[in-house]
Amino acid sequence: MASIRGGVFTRADARACGYADGEIDALLRSGQWRRIRRGTYAARRSLMLVTDEVLHLRRAYRVLRAAGPEVFASHQSAAALHALPVWGLDLTRVHITAPDGRSGRLRGVHRHIRDPVGSGLQLWNTLRIVSPARAIVEVAATAPALPAVVLADAALYTGMVDRRTLHQAITFLDHGNKRALKVLDQLTGASSIAESRLRHILTDAGLPAPSPAPPPDTEQPDPDDPAAEGLWFPDERTVVEFEPRFPFYSEDSDNSPTSPPSTDGPQPVERCWISWTDLDDPATVADRIRTTFTRAARRTGIRHFDHARART
Repeated sequence: MASIRGGVFTRADARACGYADGEIDALLRSGQWRRIRRGTYAARRSLMLVTDEVLHLRRAYRVLRAAGPEVFASHQSAAALHALPVWGLDLTRVHITAPDGRSGRLRGVHRHIRDPVGSGLQLWNTLRIVSPARAIVEVAATAPALPAVVLADAALYTGMVDRRTLHQAITFLDHGNKRALKVLDQLTGASSIAESRLRHILTDAGLPAPSPAPPPDTEQPDPDDPAAEGLWFPDERTVVEFEPRFPFYSEDSDNSPTSPPSTDGPQPVERCWISWTDLDDPATVADRIRTTFTRAARRTGIRHFDHARART
């Protein structure tokens, strides 16, 4: 409860979670909980790191508490409240949808007017928010494509939504339908923000799609980062390894055993390492991967011809 509210909670929240008044007072006296303002608290550990996302969640919680019963958190604010990654999205304003009032950006709040507010509405722990599917397509219709793709990839990976529910949610949008559909066409099936960005770069650069199978061995290029992940390109005999920054959460992935990489078939002859900061320069990443493919082709003596190329 505290995490989706930016680390803060009220005394009523603590009681709802089973804490008696005596326990609450004891935690406050010991310093494990801190009083943020009258009737609002936070665990001490949540005060150690305050990010833009945490601040946005706190503002969203305050806006919803002060708003009327027909006001719902929407767009990236709803996505953040659903604990989905909001990397790359504008968090300077809280997005809400209401049936009336003055629309636009006012004092840190972006108010969207829809009468009626529409479908896909939820009430969770007194928070009025739109559903994950609706929040995703609203972001896809209004935000840059890459953060929207990352957001949708995360929701698909965790099982919160599927492609059918996303397409159904698009039909209820009042604008931006074509833009949202274009985002859904770019979904990568990644398991982290870094992988989603890397797969998006591969597609934009016209590079081959990686194999769904894991690389055939577990050798790591960086001994200081044993958790590195890789994409396997069997035709190019290349593994593109990357820093698995911000993996998506999934209960199934926590419990399911990881299958060992296969030793059958071609083995990699070249590796290409992509760091998190490299992903900020897509052109350089694409050139580096192309160069690695070329180097692998020279080592193996295998050349791939473009059958669509005109004869000379």
